[in-house]
This record gives sequence, structure tokens and C-alpha cells, in this order.
Amino acid sequence: MRKCKICRQLFEPTYSSLQMTCTNSLCIIEHANQKRTKKDKDEIKKKREYLKPASQWRKELQQVFNTYIRLRDRGKPCISCGRPLQGKYDAGHFFSVGNYPNLRYHEQNVHGQCTHCNQHRHGNLIEYAHNLPSRIGVSQFNELYNLRNTELRLTIEEIKEKLTHYKSLIKQLKS
Repeated sequence: MRKCKICRQLFEPTYSSLQMTCTNSLCIIEHANQKRTKKDKDEIKKKREYLKPASQWRKELQQVFNTYIRLRDRGKPCISCGRPLQGKYDAGHFFSVGNYPNLRYHEQNVHGQCTHCNQHRHGNLIEYAHNLPSRIGVSQFNELYNLRNTELRLTIEEIKEKLTHYKSLIKQLKS
């Protein structure tokens, strides 16, 4: 007979002579959690980040980038219809991510857009194109137009740099 390390009840080891807890699932889970130290958790986190594929890094960057765009454009009207952006609104791309992945994280290509225009009117691109030069300037618009056929290949390190950059911008905008 042994004493459970968690509940202190006597039990007969059923799995092996090294069994430390009774067969109660709560005791087993609690014992496993106690064995993990902060150092172990940090190591696991580092390993997970190391093993994270580029697609997950890009997805995380897209979420942070969209958050930045929403914060940057709060208080401005929808780029397409001009209605005030209130509640939930999107970070709408002028040149779509599917056709122009190189402009996915380009700040001049993405603006606050109401959900109705972005999701239900497929970006309302005619109005978007009409209003975009007045928001970013004609020269920036022409530059964006010329950039649409360039190629963008980000390494994981470059994605991480962009992540830290946009996270710091988000902190500045929130304070």
C-alpha cells in the first residue's frame, strides 16, 4: 500500500511500482501539473515556437496587423461608404489577399471598412477606389498600384520582426 501524493489516501499501485497517485483522474492531473515547473513551461513554449510553421506565423501576423489597422482607423469613416466605423468593423484590403498576397501587410492597401461593405458587398471596391486616393494621396495610390505585381517572400525571422513592430504600434495606439 502507498499513500497518494495528492489526496493522501492509501492505494494499491495498479500500473507500476513507481505510481505516485491513486487512480483518481483529478489526482493524476494535479500531480502532472505540479511536476511541470515554470522552466519546463518556458522550454515547451520555446519548442512550440521553434516548430511553428511559417503559415502559423503569417496567420498570427495577419491578426496583429488587422488589429493595428482597426486601431489606426478608429474614429475615421468607412473607406468605401463613408459611414462611421462603430462596433465591429473589418480591416478591408483594396487589392485582395488572394490575388495580391504581396500587399497583404501593406498599410496603404488596408483600411477600416464596415462589415457590410467588406463582407456583404465584396469590399465595395468601386467606392473604395474612389475614396482611397483622397485618404492616402494620389502619389501613394499610384505607388500602391505599381507595387501590386512585385513579389514578397517573408522569412520567419522577418515575420517575427513585423510582429514585434505592429505589437509595439498597437501598444502606442492603446495608450
